[in-house]
Amino acid sequence: MWAPKAAGRVFILRRWSIGDICSRHLAREKESCLSRVADIQARELQAAASTLGRQLHILHASSRRDIDTAFANLVPLQASGLMIGSDPFFNSWSEQLAVLALRHAVPAIYEFRAFAAAGGLMSYGGRITDLYRLGGVYAGRIVGGDKPADMPVQQETRVELIINLKTARTLGLTIPLPLLGRANEVIE
Repeated sequence: MWAPKAAGRVFILRRWSIGDICSRHLAREKESCLSRVADIQARELQAAASTLGRQLHILHASSRRDIDTAFANLVPLQASGLMIGSDPFFNSWSEQLAVLALRHAVPAIYEFRAFAAAGGLMSYGGRITDLYRLGGVYAGRIVGGDKPADMPVQQETRVELIINLKTARTLGLTIPLPLLGRANEVIE
């Protein structure tokens, strides 16, 4: 389900030499009700990193204190890039995550546009409004009498790449022209 986007985030960090040595993935703690989803995402990211011959280390967080600790550990771990997991907990912290990534000078990529708009380096994924719309369609069908087991599994089909050039300049990164050309939006 998340494989194309997960692999895309790994590819972007690696291929364009934004995260050359070793990347980190910030994921929700196992205690989360979404831990199964987080496990699937982590496996897909590990597989994508492995095909590119790169290491990916998972850092867990389920509170503001855990996020601060994870970011404090990025520098000693020599993280060259950070992929932030798709989780409602992280969605609510996108501004703070962007600030921390910039403060610790770590190129970071997230799924939703709000992260790049808040000062994160880039985002690659679907539109959160499309996900909400899709959830609403499912809810409407269930309220209308459809059985969830009989409904097809769907996911968003539109994927966007948003790049924040101001953040790239602050981090001392030059975003290659081919990557800029693929971006759906460039924030200056």
